[in-house]
Amino acid sequence: MVSKKCVPLPPYFNLPEYFSNQLEYHHEMDITSILIAILTLTAGIGVFLVACQMMSNNLESASSRKLRQLFAKTGDNKWVGVGIGLAGTAAIQSSGAVTVMVIGFVNVGIMSLAQAATIIYGSNIGTTVTAQLVALGMFGRNSISTTIIFAAFAGIGAFISLFAKRDKWKQTGGILTGFGMLFVGLSMMSSAMEDFAALPEVKTLLANISNPILLVVIGALFTAIIQSSSVMTSIAITMVVTGLVSLNQGIYLTMGSNIGSCVVAMIAGMTSGTNAKRTALIHLIFNVMGVFIFLLLALILRISTAGVLSFGTLFERWFPNTPQVQLAMFHTFFNVCTMFVALPMTNLLVNTACRLVPEKNDPNDGRPRLKFLDPSMLSTPAVALRQFKSEIENMAEMAITNFRRAIKIITTMDYSEIEEFRQVEKTLNFLNKELLRYSIALSENSFSSYDQAYLTSTIRTVSDLERVGDYAENIVEYADSLKEQDARFSKEATDEILQMEKLVNNLYDEVMYAYHHKDREALKRANVIEDQIDDLTDEMERNHIRRLNDGTCSPAVGAEYLSLAQNSERVADHLINVGNTVLDLYK
Repeated sequence: MVSKKCVPLPPYFNLPEYFSNQLEYHHEMDITSILIAILTLTAGIGVFLVACQMMSNNLESASSRKLRQLFAKTGDNKWVGVGIGLAGTAAIQSSGAVTVMVIGFVNVGIMSLAQAATIIYGSNIGTTVTAQLVALGMFGRNSISTTIIFAAFAGIGAFISLFAKRDKWKQTGGILTGFGMLFVGLSMMSSAMEDFAALPEVKTLLANISNPILLVVIGALFTAIIQSSSVMTSIAITMVVTGLVSLNQGIYLTMGSNIGSCVVAMIAGMTSGTNAKRTALIHLIFNVMGVFIFLLLALILRISTAGVLSFGTLFERWFPNTPQVQLAMFHTFFNVCTMFVALPMTNLLVNTACRLVPEKNDPNDGRPRLKFLDPSMLSTPAVALRQFKSEIENMAEMAITNFRRAIKIITTMDYSEIEEFRQVEKTLNFLNKELLRYSIALSENSFSSYDQAYLTSTIRTVSDLERVGDYAENIVEYADSLKEQDARFSKEATDEILQMEKLVNNLYDEVMYAYHHKDREALKRANVIEDQIDDLTDEMERNHIRRLNDGTCSPAVGAEYLSLAQNSERVADHLINVGNTVLDLYK
């Protein structure tokens, strides 16, 4: 038997010091691991947020026209409103963007509070699509995970965006890149959660946070800070999958994210009109009501089963061995159920919001304002650009209406509409300045080459329309001069003026049809009419000279007549400029 010799410890070896050093080493390792995990989680959240924004912007640009048309079809059918909210949010992957759009539409009077409420219900369901995508991306963790497969779309999209020539393909590349980056961020967040899960101290700390109300508050606060319920829900899913928190904890965090998601809407509402504030409040009441109902149900379920059943245990039974699906399905279940509860109560919610935010005397009442645009719409640039076009078309209608009023005043000397004329002229001047400011704010965003060219053209278009209003004002001043002289135009001169008005009206109809529909044929017809107006102007001048020689018209009245003819021709020139933007955009 071979005897074992004990190897003596070196004389300098100190056992207490050895253990102390080991503890210090592990302590340093824990701090390093926590720091790395925090940095990885922060990076993952950042990538995820950028991906959401990239997807939202490109999807919004690609579908904004259809989305706006969709919103215009809300009607009074509540289910249609829910469907539109769901489809709109699923289309642009941003419930916040849809809610802000709705607030903008309510603020400018395009949509009622009841319509807005139903769209918000649907929007909450639509936002669960992101959670379902995240859950789908977390399968196959033992082989090639779906996260890796989906993340590869980031590279595919980047190549498409890099080499694409057409805006449509660039938008497609941006959507694919955002979609792929979504899962890159998810992978980083998941990795950070796994690191946290490996630290007993972190797991123990989180395990002690079991109070449902506290978890809801944490979820709401975190969502309010990052302003994305999608990110909060995705973090909750990764925490549940890695075992960092239980399914029940993840459920309460997700419920809290629904309340936190109202922050974006509240900010947009507080900076807008009364109805916008009411819409934001409806959104908050709706989500708080849903959370309250589910907290109450959770309490009843726990008491009635002596703690055996909870939402967590139920969804574990219904979707076994797939924690990511369990939480994602609860998220969808929660929002669908809340919608079913709130839908019959829509009028009650609207009335409550109206009582809590009463109508006040708006200091801007009676002052010019935008009809289709709202500052909150700047958060959805593609939709704001479509609304900008509607605002310009409305400005054009106001300008031509004032031209018609001016012609009526000078041909009949009837001043019954003079106050309306002055109010519209004041509004045209306001729109000229306000739309210029709005155009500059919009230009800070990234648009397709066509949209960018259109936005640039609007500066001149708005100026042209304001000049139409100025010439109408000149015509009223000529009428004032006639009134002071107690003079009137002859019947022949009046007939020529009315003929000019008819041609200008026809020109306006063709120009605005061309502008709205981008129709070159309508613009060609407008140019033919514009030539007729030039010919009529020359004819009016010749006839004026003849009437002066005949003594039919006095020189003083004749001067006003010639100025009116020239002003009318310039109105036609400015209208043609508006139509010519159609040609400029297709160069």
